[in-house]
Order: sequence, then structure tokens, then C-alpha cells
Amino acid sequence: MLSAGLRNRAIAEKLFLSELTVKSHLRKINTKLGAQNRTEAVAIGRARGLIP
Repeated sequence: MLSAGLRNRAIAEKLFLSELTVKSHLRKINTKLGAQNRTEAVAIGRARGLIP
């Protein structure tokens, strides 16, 4: 959903989570990937074949 350009609020609504939960997960994803922001996380994910 991140790679589709959805905002945190939209992701939260689709997954029935709070926006804070989505933010927390995205912070952890960024840390694991070594990304500075969501755009970089998507680029790294695509380069590693994690996102089709």
C-alpha cells in the first residue's frame, strides 16, 4: 500500500489499525531497510525484490 502511494491514514483504514500503529510499523521498516523516508523504503524494497 505504501508503494501505491497511500497515506498512513488510508493504510490504517484499510487494515483496520490506528494511524499510530501504521507509523510505528513504517518506522521499523525504515530501520530494517536503512531508509530515511517512505520513498527511499519503497525504492529499496523494489530493488531487493520485496515489492513487485
